[in-house]
Amino acid sequence: MTPPTSPAYRELRAQLATLTTEAFRPDLAEIDRLPTLDIARLMNAEDRTVPDAVAGQLPAIAAAVDAAAERMARGGRLIYAGAGTAGRMGTMDASECPPTFNTDPSRVVGLIAGGPAAFVTAVEGAEDREDLAAKDLEDLALGPDDTVVGISASGRTPYAIGAVEYARGLGALTIGLSCNADSPLAAAADHGIEVVVGPELLSGSTRLKAGTAQKLVLNMISTIVMIRLGKTYGNLMVDLRASNDKLRARSRRIVSYATGATDEEVESALTATGGEVKPAILTLLADIDAATAERLLAESGGHLRAALRAAR
Repeated sequence: MTPPTSPAYRELRAQLATLTTEAFRPDLAEIDRLPTLDIARLMNAEDRTVPDAVAGQLPAIAAAVDAAAERMARGGRLIYAGAGTAGRMGTMDASECPPTFNTDPSRVVGLIAGGPAAFVTAVEGAEDREDLAAKDLEDLALGPDDTVVGISASGRTPYAIGAVEYARGLGALTIGLSCNADSPLAAAADHGIEVVVGPELLSGSTRLKAGTAQKLVLNMISTIVMIRLGKTYGNLMVDLRASNDKLRARSRRIVSYATGATDEEVESALTATGGEVKPAILTLLADIDAATAERLLAESGGHLRAALRAAR
């Protein structure tokens, strides 16, 4: 821990004073005296500003997504790295990809400073260690086809910057997601995404607007990358992994939406394909057997539309 009397500590305080995410709002100094409904209205009004801030970064987000999708199509991975709330957002987004898109858990990975235990309990000082990020990425055997997304509300968190710098040094694609303009994180990355949401309702509580902004951007990154990789057909999750009753029921609805087939036809197709949605749709739309559907999908890199064109 840096002593509060040291030059490094004074420099840190000076840096924080320049960040909009850390700014104090005098107009909210009496918020604790307001009725609960008024506080809720204030929070709701603040939250409504976040999508507009994200909208201002859409060109940067799209460029980063296209670059990441290109690398993942070559077999690379999407790796999130952050501390605290930012690390939790990345870990949560990564954990939702296998059930949603049937990705192997190793393809989208969330790293949080301090390790998995930090998801539920703060690990003091971990975010200040650039070397921890390098070690975490070294353990993953990072390569040039991988994409590393450093996430930090302030844009100055050493763990996130360390992850990006280490990754860039190995030729991996790097993305820096922050909520302050002209951040060191964005400067260190190939693609900088700076969603400036302004001061928080509670000064410095970046789990609020900044956390919401990070969630929205990560939703875009993972979802659009998966669309580009052929994990969807239109707006249907055709690579869904049916691991429980709800998802099995959803699988049947997806096949029905995509094909217009009867319940009996849908059931028969899913039985023939071992419950896999994408080949079941292909057997119905192209009137082919399951083995042919599997072959065409393999030859098309898993893209259902391309497999349909080949079948026809």
